[in-house]
Amino acid sequence: MRVLLTGAAGFIGTATWRELVADGHEVVALDLLLPQAHGRATREDPPAGVHVLDVRDVAAWSDLLEGADAVLHLAAMVGAGASADDLPLYAGHNDLGTAAVLSAMHARGVDRFVQASSMVVYGEGRYTCPDHGAQAPGPRTAAALDAGDFDTPCPVCGGPLDWALVDEDAPLDPRSSYAVSKVAQEGYASAWVRQSPGAAVSLRYHNVYGPGMPRDTPYSGVAALFRSALERGEPPTVFEDGRQMRDFVHVDDVARANVAALRSVAGADLATHRAYNVCSGRPVAIADVARHVAHGADSALEPRVTGQYRIGDVRHVVASPERAGAELGFTAQVTPEDGLAAFATAPLRP
Repeated sequence: MRVLLTGAAGFIGTATWRELVADGHEVVALDLLLPQAHGRATREDPPAGVHVLDVRDVAAWSDLLEGADAVLHLAAMVGAGASADDLPLYAGHNDLGTAAVLSAMHARGVDRFVQASSMVVYGEGRYTCPDHGAQAPGPRTAAALDAGDFDTPCPVCGGPLDWALVDEDAPLDPRSSYAVSKVAQEGYASAWVRQSPGAAVSLRYHNVYGPGMPRDTPYSGVAALFRSALERGEPPTVFEDGRQMRDFVHVDDVARANVAALRSVAGADLATHRAYNVCSGRPVAIADVARHVAHGADSALEPRVTGQYRIGDVRHVVASPERAGAELGFTAQVTPEDGLAAFATAPLRP
């Protein structure tokens, strides 16, 4: 299969490129090399074979689709989306960028599409009340967070809620501008499969980490920020109370999931769009993430829990891996305990 890979020089793109080649695919690589994701050295001397182009500028790169069987679209602006100043950037890079790619595919007759989505499309994860069953809590308020009340109460009785695994059929409820842009990307794919027609897969990555991550940027992720603090001899800074639950998935597992999705979409019926969680299936508290990284760095520093918060963050969101296992044949191989400890000394991008 000949695959056009966007976002090819990012750390997920690099791992995926290797996996694609190992699986026998031919890769055509495209990346804008956003400063937020790539150090100066990478931008001034891009990897061999990468076409440094903007996916929004279809006229500049659509010839790269010649002979392509599928597009694997990883290019995106990521981050917490905490500032309204960034709204045009998310809309431009993520929404317009995805629409441009899909339009170019239609014009060139390429009808297989896999894209990087995110767990952020869910907003809060899945919750249950011991007395009132499944519940969908509203957004947390600044007043409650300022008071250190981080948990989401039951909207019926106000009592505590238990978290549970969220599956792909859960309602989408984005809580930040970044999250809104990822929901829009999935929406464009869903419309395109009917209008073009085509077949598409949206992969909802959970917290990705691993070798080649950039340092200290919104693209780093919290595990890299913890690592950087330890390297400075400082305790990792943990927001809220550190008990918020997440799923951390290693970049090598993400690359395997990307290739599995390409295999699946190649044989899918036209006018179909399917979403999958890409996760380890092993939830972990954020404070324990810091401890796993510290263990790998042979550091006795305990995380510093600050009570700070970001208004766009959710309390808990952890994923069910069942659909990806059943339909893509994908199961993560790296546990958070092992992967986060190894990440403490893995090479990062300057």
